Amino acid sequence: MSDENSGGGILWFLAGLGIGAAIGVLYAPKSGRETRDDIARYAQEGTDQVKQRAKQYRDQANQWVERGKEVVSQQKEQIRSAVEAGKQAYREATSEPSKL
Repeated sequence: MSDENSGGGILWFLAGLGIGAAIGVLYAPKSGRETRDDIARYAQEGTDQVKQRAKQYRDQANQWVERGKEVVSQQKEQIRSAVEAGKQAYREATSEPSKL
């Protein structure tokens, strides 16, 4: 593609963009102020919704963390019991006279 054709294409694109914007403004159902207010309201609603979802996810993650801590605590206790039982069995086995 030559430089002359690409320059003309850009000009036509910009002209079409300008014409489209002008037509959009002429046929807009609301004034600029109303449109800006709507955009601001939608943006605020979106922000509020994101904050609410983030809070829900954070609360759920905290619940998972707490549940994980409980499971780890239970596992530690089971391991301690098993180790203690093993020690006790070893003590009993080494303190009894050999039956062989």
